[in-house]
Amino acid sequence: MKIGAAAKASGVSARSLRYYEDEGLIVPGRFSNGYRDYCQSTIDRVAVIRSLLESGLPVRLVRELLPHLGAGSVCSEFVDEVEQYRDRLARRVAVLTAQQAALDEYLREVGRIA
Repeated sequence: MKIGAAAKASGVSARSLRYYEDEGLIVPGRFSNGYRDYCQSTIDRVAVIRSLLESGLPVRLVRELLPHLGAGSVCSEFVDEVEQYRDRLARRVAVLTAQQAALDEYLREVGRIA
């Protein structure tokens, strides 16, 4: 299927499909005229990519993970890297939560003064 139909079927934009291709996450076939040809397995892969990206994994880690998904074997180094990424996110969330609490406190104080 052409890129417009693939975008509709996968729930992502045509631009996202091109980006995934540029990043090496998908490799669509080509029609004789050079247009991209997306098969159902590529659409299914896009759903997995989208899920992984929405979970917060960077493209680099998604690219490393994709070849292992079907095989059911993910190396321990990769799992360690994902855990480290998760821990960094947790620290960022803690900082953002503290900043939000400080802003909430400021707004409460301003509300009392004004």
